[in-house]
Formats: sequence, structure tokens, C-alpha cells
Amino acid sequence: MGRVFNEMDNQIFNKLAPELSGNTVSSAGHNYPFILRPLSHKIAEDGEDFRNRMNKLEKEEMEYLFQLAMEGKEDIRSLEEDDVDTFLELVEEKLSTEKLKELKAKLGMA
Repeated sequence: MGRVFNEMDNQIFNKLAPELSGNTVSSAGHNYPFILRPLSHKIAEDGEDFRNRMNKLEKEEMEYLFQLAMEGKEDIRSLEEDDVDTFLELVEEKLSTEKLKELKAKLGMA
């Protein structure tokens, strides 16, 4: 059973996957538990599409996703391999090298 997205979750999800028109329910009928996993596995056509979508996010939105990842509420390790790399690169680019190190340590990737 997925979590219920809050306003910020919906804002980010709608920016990343506008073609879903706000639908955060999987084909199995459950709420998506994460923002990025369905984007990585079902919505983005490939790694380049994922990167292009992620590049639309503002710094504050990346900060929010970073915090979710740090709290274990966004499962970064379950993304496609290229998409994991993209997320980590964008944490460094949009936030900081220090936050990238924190996240990698949290994910056991240090």
C-alpha cells in the first residue's frame, strides 16, 4: 500500500509526469509509494528522458526529494541504474557536494 502524496509530492510528480494528469495510482490500483520509482520504471522512456524531466526541478524541489531520500521515504536505490546516477549528479549540481556525500553515505554508496 502506497503513501498518500502531500501537496509538494503532487507538485513534483505533476511536473515530472504531466501526461498522467495528477494520477498517482498504479495500474494495480494502489497509490504510488514513491515519486521517482514510477518515473524511472514506467513513465520515462529512457535515461535521457528521466534526466530531462529531472532537470525541470527547482532547487527547492530537489532539496525536498533529497530530504525524502535521507528519511527513507524515496527509494533511490530501486531506480534504474542510469537514473540513480542522474539523481546523484543533480543532488551535487543543484544542492552541494556535501549533500551528495551525505546521501551516498546514507545509501551505503560511499
